[in-house]
Amino acid sequence: MGFVVLVLLCALTGLVFGDSKPKTCSDIRQFYNSKGFNLNGVPQTEISGEHLRVCPQGYTCCTSGMEENLLNLSRREFETQVKESGRTLQVSLSGQFKSFDDYFLELLNRSEASLQTSFQTGFGPLFSQITKVFQDLYSDLRRYYRGSNLNLEEALNEFWARLLERLFKALNPQYSIGEDYLECVAKQSETLKPFGDTPRELKTKVTRTVIAARTFAQGLVISGDVVRKVSQVSLRTECVRAVMKLTYCPHCSGVTIAKPCSNYCKNVMKGCLANQADLDSEWRNLADAMLEVVDKLSRPYSVDSVVLSLPKRIAEAILYMQDNLNTFNNKVLQACGSPGQSSVTGDQIKRGRNTAEEVSSTPGAQLEKLLSDVSRMLRDMMQYWVHLPRNLCVDRESGPSDVDRCWNGMNVDRYLPEVMGDGLASQINNPEVEIDITKPDMTVRKQIMQLKIMINRLKYAANGNDVDFQDTSDDISGSGSGMCVDEQCSRFPRLNNAPNTEKPNVYAYQPGIKKVVNGRSSQNLPCVSLYLLSLVTVLLRR
Repeated sequence: MGFVVLVLLCALTGLVFGDSKPKTCSDIRQFYNSKGFNLNGVPQTEISGEHLRVCPQGYTCCTSGMEENLLNLSRREFETQVKESGRTLQVSLSGQFKSFDDYFLELLNRSEASLQTSFQTGFGPLFSQITKVFQDLYSDLRRYYRGSNLNLEEALNEFWARLLERLFKALNPQYSIGEDYLECVAKQSETLKPFGDTPRELKTKVTRTVIAARTFAQGLVISGDVVRKVSQVSLRTECVRAVMKLTYCPHCSGVTIAKPCSNYCKNVMKGCLANQADLDSEWRNLADAMLEVVDKLSRPYSVDSVVLSLPKRIAEAILYMQDNLNTFNNKVLQACGSPGQSSVTGDQIKRGRNTAEEVSSTPGAQLEKLLSDVSRMLRDMMQYWVHLPRNLCVDRESGPSDVDRCWNGMNVDRYLPEVMGDGLASQINNPEVEIDITKPDMTVRKQIMQLKIMINRLKYAANGNDVDFQDTSDDISGSGSGMCVDEQCSRFPRLNNAPNTEKPNVYAYQPGIKKVVNGRSSQNLPCVSLYLLSLVTVLLRR
């Protein structure tokens, strides 16, 4: 009897105190220290995990303080990743804007320089009398392109009116012409067409081209601004906990080698970036609208051909007036009467010559490459917001061959829940991130409104209509204070009377299968020990 009791006591002692040493925490200590944390208070061997608030409460090497530190680290790292991803797109958009902006302003500079050179040669002394009119024209074109609140059609009409005044006086030195007489001349110009059809033709081409150029450049700026603001949206507490569980809980649970399951990672990211994914629809519409404007910059007449042909077309208009001056003068004299004779008679100005360069109507190689590059970028960025969760999982998730050996949030096993859809409304059943779908992020909603406004402007520009750029964004030069003021934002559709959003029971494991943390048999010690003690007591009583 004594021998049996001795054997049972030995067995009991072995089970209670363990046959092997507790697992060491050397790996987590090394990892924790590599993240910049100090090792004071970090266990040397595993401890019971009842204190953990985020990670599974099995045996662990993480204290409450360690878990809190890693939780804060998860927030910082994830926010940095989202910002870095957005910054990459911002840099691309900014680069395309700079390329287009430099190119278009250089076109205006080349066009103005060509006009000065060719007019000095072709029109001689006359050019000095009308040069200020040309300077003002190119200044207005630059101001309009830069976003000034300038009516482009009125500016072009003003150019032709002032050119007519200067030319009429210069070509009729025998008369003393005052302001009142010039007003009468201007009124006759509408029917007499002193410059032929050139003003009408140029107005159509220039307004369509410069409106398209300005709107396109503004679209690139607005796009980058939206990416910047949305990428800075703060993470909610539920998201931070889910990212911590995905990223650092495997270390606390002693399974540092296992990577998160692919679908598990996607669900965490889709839940965290649900609001951002709601940009998808308008973001695609913006890219489509910008591609439509890109098409208008190359046909039916390209932006470079329109801008660079200005000197030749203006010269044609001036020569038309010189060739038809007698007819024009006679009709003006009939309508406005005869002005007084000038006391100072100047030399009659000779007919000029059109020495401006002939410009092809097809896009140049530089423009073609520029538009091709920006078109490719616009197509690539179309799915940015819905692809962001997947892209952030690329370096985190396990491969296809490890589907049964990946971290599923509790242990190393297969991940069973399905992957959620994109956007806030699709996260109602997300098993990893608890989200109230009735409370969308207002920063994101405001940026959706900005996209809608910009899309509308791009569509107008594609049809050649003037666009007012005031109040487009609070961070863009020359703009107002933003378009989504409180009363406008309140009109955005809200999800009222939404269905019950209480999270249903979604299990990461098949019902009926008992979860065992880390596969440790020693976790069943209390039940076995009580059984053996009871048995020993019975034997001793005998």
